[in-house]
Amino acid sequence: MKLASYLHQGVKSYGIVTPGGIIDLGRRLGHLHTDLKSLLAGDALPLARELADLPADLSVDTVTFLPVIEHPDKILCVGMNYAAKRREFGEMNPAPTLFVRFADSQTGHGTPVVKPSHSVEFDYEGELAVIIGRGGQDIPAASALSHVAGYSCYMDGSARDWQHTWFTAGKNWRQTGAFGPYLTTADEIPDPHALSIRTWLNGLMVQDDNTRSMIHNIAELIEYISTFTQLNAGDVIITGSPGGVGKKRTPPLFMKAGDCIEVEIENIGHLRNMIIDADRPQVSATSHAAAPC
Repeated sequence: MKLASYLHQGVKSYGIVTPGGIIDLGRRLGHLHTDLKSLLAGDALPLARELADLPADLSVDTVTFLPVIEHPDKILCVGMNYAAKRREFGEMNPAPTLFVRFADSQTGHGTPVVKPSHSVEFDYEGELAVIIGRGGQDIPAASALSHVAGYSCYMDGSARDWQHTWFTAGKNWRQTGAFGPYLTTADEIPDPHALSIRTWLNGLMVQDDNTRSMIHNIAELIEYISTFTQLNAGDVIITGSPGGVGKKRTPPLFMKAGDCIEVEIENIGHLRNMIIDADRPQVSATSHAAAPC
């Protein structure tokens, strides 16, 4: 089952994405669960599945996609978690490298990714996002995947010239992280560490790897993170980027206005966004606008 958050005719909702369109769960379940995060917190994925065979209510091309989880309590990002990326940056730290994103740094599939006006090194990073369905603390690795609701694609846009000695400043400019198009539920992904992950910039494949190349797997990350903070339904763990980033290319390759950036993860989805400059008018929360590419 694939679940998306979106805007339709000025109204926020969420639903099941099917080959025929979108089944609007907000219309049917909104009195119980106001958004996708609330659906997960209410342990209501089984209730949603009961509606999965209904006819579609909406065409996909009539909605503006929002970030899969628009306002997670936590967005925890893992740096240097692929072997090739660690070699590129000379990373030697044996423990997971973590930093945070803020909710307002996200945008949805098909909507603009905003190049920060103060950066000339705006880099791409295609990543697998893990969405927590069942919260907890001190979660053992052996049972950690049972806490996962599903997976999505993430483009972790990075202002390299603002990372300095740590990552947070370079990762939290408004609308620099694209998240979507939807959550693919965990039951459809028997092994999240056997998925091809690829990134394209203007049709050129710039990253090509497999999630088996993660240094710290998803279960280990959940165990590590939940040791020091409680994970809640709707929290997002972004699991790291493969090698091939623009910063380490010769010459460097950075994103600019007009570029098309795409992230595809096998059996998860295909995320596509256009880059715009920060001084361009932005998509409002009540309008339907997308940046096609």
